[in-house]
Amino acid sequence: MQETVDDLLPAELRDFLACETPGTWIDAALDHPDLLLIDHAQCEKKAASTAMSLMYRYVDRPLLLTKMSQLAREELLHFEQVIRVMESRGIEYRHLSASRYAEGLRRHVRREDPQRLVDILIIGAYIEARSCERFARLIPHLDAELAKFYRSLVKSEGRHYEDYLMLARRYAAEADDTSVDARIAFFADCERQLICEPDEVFRFHSGVPVAA
Repeated sequence: MQETVDDLLPAELRDFLACETPGTWIDAALDHPDLLLIDHAQCEKKAASTAMSLMYRYVDRPLLLTKMSQLAREELLHFEQVIRVMESRGIEYRHLSASRYAEGLRRHVRREDPQRLVDILIIGAYIEARSCERFARLIPHLDAELAKFYRSLVKSEGRHYEDYLMLARRYAAEADDTSVDARIAFFADCERQLICEPDEVFRFHSGVPVAA
């Protein structure tokens, strides 16, 4: 019996996202497997870089340092794994321009800490949750090798989503910042718009593909 998205994703993660990935994005991903894997590799590298950046900026937060160190190592491992998959399929890794997704979220980050940190962590949770959801929605359409790989990523990216959200709530509570739920709702709407609005280019986190 084929796995469904409900089988692969916990209800909490599905509820965290304000929308599902549009079917037209799935179609574009299947039509452009090379772009999917190349941008996936770039996303893993960027995720590791973000975790390292947080470690350098917030050296006085032991739990964050531990979680981000673990996350960075795991994301770099994923990067290596994607590169190996690409090599086995004759796909050459190359630079791609970034999608508007991450920047579209980060432009709303508040300027002063600890609010700045809380917003960055919430955004991290949304990026990881969306990655997880997209892996799960692609799995039924993929060959056995890639489906198995993406199934393993659903579990790890799900942990990353949980860690980011946990840290956001923890540091908001420590700062008596009662706006954390409002900020989560705000970024949910921002993320929904980025996923559901038309996009000129196809990327791993792009919105609805514009017909050529």
